[in-house]
Parts: sequence; C-alpha cells; structure tokens
Amino acid sequence: MKTHPQQPVPATGQLVETCLQRFDKALASGAGQRCSPLAAVGEVLRSFQGVSARHGPRVINDHPADLQSQVPISAWPLWFAEAQEAERPLFYLTRSPTSAHLSMLSRQIGERGIVFNDIESSPSRWAKGAHPWLPLWLAGNRQCLPFDPACGAEALAIVVGALRSLYVEGRPGFCYLTLHDQIPSVAGPYVDLHGAWLGLYRVNPPAPSAPLRLLGAGRMLDEVREAARLLAEDWGVACELWSCPSYTRLARDAERAGQRSHLLGCLGQGDRPVLAVTGYAQFVAAQIGAHLPGPFRALGADSLAPGQRLDRHWVAYSALQMLVDSGHLPVSCLAEALQCYRLN
Repeated sequence: MKTHPQQPVPATGQLVETCLQRFDKALASGAGQRCSPLAAVGEVLRSFQGVSARHGPRVINDHPADLQSQVPISAWPLWFAEAQEAERPLFYLTRSPTSAHLSMLSRQIGERGIVFNDIESSPSRWAKGAHPWLPLWLAGNRQCLPFDPACGAEALAIVVGALRSLYVEGRPGFCYLTLHDQIPSVAGPYVDLHGAWLGLYRVNPPAPSAPLRLLGAGRMLDEVREAARLLAEDWGVACELWSCPSYTRLARDAERAGQRSHLLGCLGQGDRPVLAVTGYAQFVAAQIGAHLPGPFRALGADSLAPGQRLDRHWVAYSALQMLVDSGHLPVSCLAEALQCYRLN
C-alpha cells in the first residue's frame, strides 16, 4: 500500500503573515469603524473557513448555536494531536460568563492564543454579562492580557497587536477580548490603532485648557462621549476624551515602566482630574489611579445604588463633582444637575 507523506505545517511566520494580512485588510477597508467588535472579528474569522486545516490558524468555536458547523468546539483535541513543526495562531470563540469556565478553557489551550468572549451580547443580570468574579480573574491572571474594545476597529487593531506579540515576538501568555455587538454611536470614530493595542488613546483633539479628562472602555465609551457633550452644552465645560481598551494593561505597564509607561506618557502631564469609566466593577478602572499625579475617580457598574444604571447622566454628574472639588465650578451646579438629569 502506498503512503503519502503528510504535508508539513507552514512555519509560524507564514501563518501569522496570512492572519495579519486578513486583519490588516479589514482595518484598511474602514469597515471596523462602522460595526461592532463582534461583527468585525467574526467577519475576518469566517474568511478562514475555506483555508486548509493544516495550512491555516486554529479556530475553535464553542457556541452552542454553532455546534453543527465544521469548526472544532473544544481545544482538548490539541492535546492529542500529532506533534507539529510550528505553533499555529489560535483563535478561540466562547460565550462564557464565569471565571471557572475561562480558567478551564485557558488550561485547554496551554494559556496561548487569542480568546474572544461575546457574553456581553447575551441577556444577563450581571454587568457586561459576566459573573463578578470574572473581571477579578482577568485582572489577576498575569498570563492573560484582557481588552474591552469599544468598536470594530479597536478590536481588529488589538488582534493585530496580539498576533505580533504572541507569534512574532514570542511573548508568553494569551490575549482576551470581550466582544459586544453594539454599533458605535458615532459613525467612523477616530481610532489610534497602536494606542488601542497599548490600552489608551485620545479620541478628540488635544485640549490643554480642558479642566477634566474622561476615560471610557468598551460600550461605556459611548456613554462617556455623550457625557462630554452634556458637559459642553449644559455647563460650558470642555473635556479631553480618551478610549481605554485595557485598564489592566495600563496598570501593569505603569508598575513595570514607571515614568516611561504609556499611561503617564498620555496622562502624566499636569494634575488635571481624571474620571475613568468601565462597564465592569469599579475596581477595573481604579487600577490606574495610583499611577496618576492628579485627582482621580473610577466609576463602574457597582458605583451606584442597586437598581441604578451607570449612564451618561451619572458620568456627567460625577464629572461635575470633580470639577467642584477642583474649584472649577460652584457647588450649586450639583443640585441643578441632579434635577436636570432626574437623578434624585
């Protein structure tokens, strides 16, 4: 009986280049600026379906609705696969609300690859669809670099950065992205692609005279953007607006690099107040506070009383409180804001 030698797996560099070309093409098209993170990433991953299993990245999808597809639904077979000549990029799509499941999943993949979790798109009583322990696990796991992209372009840029970091530079660990399915409220928002990968970039033009800096992550960036509009229209206050896809990356980098960190490179000048907002619990955004020179406040899903929802009005009111504390506005504006925004 004749046997045919198996085709060798392409070198990691070739596979990574193929992946980078697909994601770079999506970025260049501008489609990511007009769609959600989930839609942008999903479109690129679907383009790999026609690629030979031995000549493309590993794509695993454990979504219950997709179990009839030809895409693997678990990473366990990787443990029993034949030895390969080169590591392949790994993309793992999941819908997991708990840290226990993500911990098990990370062990399956050997804490390597890029994990996408779209749990935020599912109805849930928890903030961002995630059990409260999940963001704690993400922030505390040094093998995990977590991101919360606001729009499709941010998500694509983060994946490009992750591919280069993991498979070109050979850095250890894995990247995690939570993917929501909400289209950005601003068509074609500005995205600093390198800044998104580093965890922070300015969304609006520089405003050295602005008395306040507002930071938002993920879906909350839309609420922060609207809060900035309210502050300008109702109170005559201009703000610097920043997108922060990863508070955790910024905090870790600041611990390691100090004054040379990306965080201080962006926000280290002067002592203007900084208000950082996340859709997770408050502690996620609070991670960066100790590294900033000026007044700082973090807002999260647990910052308000039970039954209250963190939105643009609460963000604007919290910003006013900081402006009052800094002497920029009179204290009387707080009572006016409570009534104007019906926050009583």
